[in-house]
Amino acid sequence: MKKILFTLTLITTFCSIQSCGVYSFTGASVASNISTFQVNFFRNNAPIVEPGIDRQFTQSLQDIILNQTSLDLTNQNGDLIYEGEIVEYYIAPITATAQNTAAQNRLTVSVNVRFYDTKNEGNDLEQRFSFYYDYGGSAQLTGSQRDEAINVIFERITQDVFNATLAKW
Repeated sequence: MKKILFTLTLITTFCSIQSCGVYSFTGASVASNISTFQVNFFRNNAPIVEPGIDRQFTQSLQDIILNQTSLDLTNQNGDLIYEGEIVEYYIAPITATAQNTAAQNRLTVSVNVRFYDTKNEGNDLEQRFSFYYDYGGSAQLTGSQRDEAINVIFERITQDVFNATLAKW
């Protein structure tokens, strides 16, 4: 009886381990025939052009994929290809004071992303991703506050892109 129980336990354990073949702790489900990705430069086509955010977004997207998958970054002929453009960058007041001035402002950034899976065209995606950062109405969005706002927005957008393309959330 012990031999049968041991055999059943061994088979169950082996089957459980085998079923987790393409799972990762980040939630990414990358097919075994995918080994590289490329992120083409995301141009800033927003009506208001903030210098440097195009390069910063491109690098942020590369970093999140490198950190959360085992894929290798390449400049051309990637198995997965990301491209697109920054389409919105604007600041708008969201609350007002009794003196008709802004009590709080919101920076919003939107990015149009095109994703191509060269091994499985059914996974291709084109989608717009957007996020915002709120800050005080009397503050100027410059220096370290601007950097913090951009970092918060890009962290959220790149995670959303990752989830939509690789984690399938």
